[in-house]
Amino acid sequence: MPNSASAAGRESSVSGTVAAFRLLGVPLRLHFTFILLAVFLIVLGLGGEQSLAMSAVYLAALFGSVLLHEVAHAAVSRRLGVRTLEIVMFPIGGVARLERNPKPQEEFWISLAGPFANLLIATTVLGWLYARGSLVPLPELWNATDANLLERIALGNLLLAAFNLLPAFPMDGGRILRSILATRMSEERATRIAARAGRFLAFGMGLYGLLSMQFLVVFVAFFVYLGAAQESAAAIGRALTQGIPVRDAMVTRFHTLHHGDTIAIAARLMLESSQQDFPVMHGGQVVGLLGRNSLLRAIATEGQETYVAGAMERDFPRLAPDTDLAEILPRMAHAGACALVMDEEALVGLLTAENLSEYLLLRRFGMTPGYTRPA
Repeated sequence: MPNSASAAGRESSVSGTVAAFRLLGVPLRLHFTFILLAVFLIVLGLGGEQSLAMSAVYLAALFGSVLLHEVAHAAVSRRLGVRTLEIVMFPIGGVARLERNPKPQEEFWISLAGPFANLLIATTVLGWLYARGSLVPLPELWNATDANLLERIALGNLLLAAFNLLPAFPMDGGRILRSILATRMSEERATRIAARAGRFLAFGMGLYGLLSMQFLVVFVAFFVYLGAAQESAAAIGRALTQGIPVRDAMVTRFHTLHHGDTIAIAARLMLESSQQDFPVMHGGQVVGLLGRNSLLRAIATEGQETYVAGAMERDFPRLAPDTDLAEILPRMAHAGACALVMDEEALVGLLTAENLSEYLLLRRFGMTPGYTRPA
């Protein structure tokens, strides 16, 4: 299931994830809920007719199938000129975070690539088994054994493809539906329709899971509902910011630090104002950014008399004042995000997740562009 995020400046990761490895140069991260699900499935597989070794092979094969699903998204994205920032594994599958929101035609092919990869895996395995004359009848697949391992891997890929092709967010089918609808209506309206279908699907799955005591289905339904709600909120945000420059939402009154200031001075400024991120200056030039987390880390490890130059981020995110807000909205969505607004080498403002949220709230109430929030 592809997702979008901007790569401007610093590339933030999804919270609640741990790094695993890099795949074709793309970081792969595991969400903690995916790890819990994997442990649950391993425990669930113990004590059956399938050996422990083959149970591990089955789970590894499904994990690899999901990875190939996401690699297909990333490959097509790269072909279309959209870079993949990272792949995050969730209980309902993987999410490939993209550097920008793809256009409707691009989204169609990117979304279709994942399910196609699973169909290709399934048909390859089933074709090989058919050629050997060793296909197991479908009813026998309900009982997991070492003998029907390959058939169940193929079936798992067919189910992955079918589930992802459902025309509802956050599945690939929902994105395909949106890409088609977006050619005839606004992206916001197309997203609302696909997100509404996703919430309806989640409700149906949750109800079925509760009535049948299948709590794993309820677990998946919960994440489907969250994904649909997030897509709907993201679409509203893009509609409210489309065509509006960063300068209309940035903070223009803020404190700066000198590179020779101490952490104690930065801490005092943070307490005396609402500001939590401080540009660090040297000779009229911006040389770094000291954020709240870096400040607290420096106090805990180095002490308050250490210099901000040793704790600041030198590779800080920067934005041009005329950048479209809709382009950088995904990257600013996580709490604590901050970017410096630079007109060439001159610092003209800050853009933080907090003041951007306030700006969006006021936009929903009909406020016209041009609002700036004092620090």
